[in-house]
Parts: sequence; structure tokens; C-alpha cells
Amino acid sequence: MAGKTTTKAKTTTKRKSTTTKSTKSKLKYSKEQYVQWYKSMLLIRKFEETASKLYIQQKFGGFCHLYIGQEAVVCGTVSACKKYDKHMTAYRSHGHPIAMGTDPRKLMAELYGRITGCSKGKGGSMHFFDKEVNFMGGHGIVGAQIPMGAGVAFADKYKGNDSVTFVSFGDGAARQGALHETFNMAMTWKIPAIFIVENNNYAMGTSVERTSNVTDLSKLGDSYEMPSMVVDGMTVESVHEAIEEACKKARKGDGPVLLDIRTYRYKGHSMSDPQKYRTKDEVKKYQDEDPIEKVLNTIRTNKLLTEKQITDIQDWAKNEVAEAVKFAEESADPTADELYKDVYVQDDYPYVNEFID
Repeated sequence: MAGKTTTKAKTTTKRKSTTTKSTKSKLKYSKEQYVQWYKSMLLIRKFEETASKLYIQQKFGGFCHLYIGQEAVVCGTVSACKKYDKHMTAYRSHGHPIAMGTDPRKLMAELYGRITGCSKGKGGSMHFFDKEVNFMGGHGIVGAQIPMGAGVAFADKYKGNDSVTFVSFGDGAARQGALHETFNMAMTWKIPAIFIVENNNYAMGTSVERTSNVTDLSKLGDSYEMPSMVVDGMTVESVHEAIEEACKKARKGDGPVLLDIRTYRYKGHSMSDPQKYRTKDEVKKYQDEDPIEKVLNTIRTNKLLTEKQITDIQDWAKNEVAEAVKFAEESADPTADELYKDVYVQDDYPYVNEFID
């Protein structure tokens, strides 16, 4: 799967890259697929833009990491996987469950810390979770999801399931020692995991070049002979194709694959980030490659939808988010006894009873 390529990303690329150009004469995917990509990415974008405004208004607290600009990564992943596949990511966790089908109302309620939230108001922005859609959570400890995701994949292999586990992490988390321990075991056991570096060029405010001598992160799998490729994360078709190829290997029993998906976040690392480490021109360069606009351009160029239908989708996304905010603001806070729930499997565990009594 490894090869030579060049990429628009800031880092030097020496691996195979997938690229897709949409033309009016030949569409690689169906109308339904392009419309789904557009709706999914647009809903994530509108949710995040609204979350940003609400955070500034102090409607909810804690940390808040936005996914704006990276939508093609998760939407291309979800469109190429199976419903029963599992996904796990870091604390930039809003986009993943939206793409997987979680009700935005539950997600907004979680931001507000309400009992109706996807984690019952106990997790907040960094700890979204939805077992119903097989989203195994956002995780606040940098790189923690890497060995955890490998464990989920090992469990499926042990049970003889056909599932693949997608483990997403940032370029900063790629520095964690647990990654190397995990990669060694994952290749030894040939577990069905796809390790995805959502490479947005910066670990908080520090560039890849300043944190690693190896700037082509797909090379991290070389020591373990793990197949890898570099992917254009600003083009949803490219992500979809790379995920499909990686899944074929994992489902055949050939083991894990590492994908260095080059993307970019338009906003800061978190809402408190002044972004002094990059220029406006750099941000603008990536905004000109916006993945949502690329799909919309394909839709318009090939006349897959009328302008009225496009407007209807845009209004739908806005209304979905507006309804989510209304739902969150009208939902109740968790009661005090929720502190002792969802901690132990055994409901009458003595430690809990000691405090309840």
C-alpha cells in the first residue's frame, strides 16, 4: 500500500496519496452518496459553529475543541465502513457521532451538561459516547484511545466478529509511547484495527516539524511492517477510498493499517487558543480547499440537485442545530444521585452504598 506522492499539507509526504477530481462527465459515486456527504458534513459544520457561539456566551463550560475543517475525515470514514464497525477518537469528538447518526439534540444536551445528553451530562464536550451507533467515545487523555481501541479490535477478533475498529488520534498523540506498544501487539496479533492520524499539522500550537524528526507520520508503522498510506483529508472521496482499501485488509485477517490523513482545523486547538503560531494566510490556503465546498461544487457542476434543494438542505441543517439548542436548554440537570450511577456494574456495590446511606 506504500508508494510515492506529494501533498498540499505542510509536512513532507513520501507515501501513496489518494486524490479525486470530480468532473461533469464522470462521477465516481452516486448522487445519493454526494448528497449524504454534503448533509453530514454541513450538519457537523453548523453544529460546531453554533457550539462556538454558545461557548462564548458561557452557555456551557469546560474545554471545547471544534472539528471545523476536518469534516471530510470522519464523513469519508463512515461512508466506507459497516454499521457494526466501532469508532473511537480523542477529545475533538463532536463530529464523529454526528456522522455516525447520533441525534444532535443528545450531543448539544451533553455540552450543556444535561441529563438528556449522550453521556447523561457527565462527560461534556470531550467525552461524547453513543453505544447505539458503536461510537466508543471521545477520550481526554492524549493517546489513551490508541491502546483502548486496539483492545476493542482484539475483542472482536477473539469473538470471531467481522467488525473493524477505527481509532482516530491527532498528530500530537502520535508521540505517545503507548502507540508503539500498541502497534507492535496489533501487528503481532493481526487485529482488525484502522489507526487514523487526523493530522491537522499542529499538536495544540506546536507544528509537526517542531515535535518530530519524522514528519511523514505514515512512516510510524514501518518498524512493525504495518501497511500505511497518506490520504488527502480535505477531499471526502479520497478518505472514503482509503478506508475501503484498509478495511479489505483488516476484514481478511491481514491486520491493522495506518492512515496519515492530512487535514486542517480552521479554528484553534480549543476555544481558548489565540492561534499565534500560524498566519491568516495559512488558514486561508486551507479554507480555499474546504471539503464541504468541494462536494457542493460537485453537486452543482453535475446538476445533482437544484438550487432550491440545496437551500432546503442548508435550512435543514440550521433547523436541526436550532432544535438541538432548544432541546438542551429545556432539559434538566442531572440530580445528585447520578454521581453514583454508571460507576460500577454492580448496582449495590458496597462502596456506593456507603455514601448513599
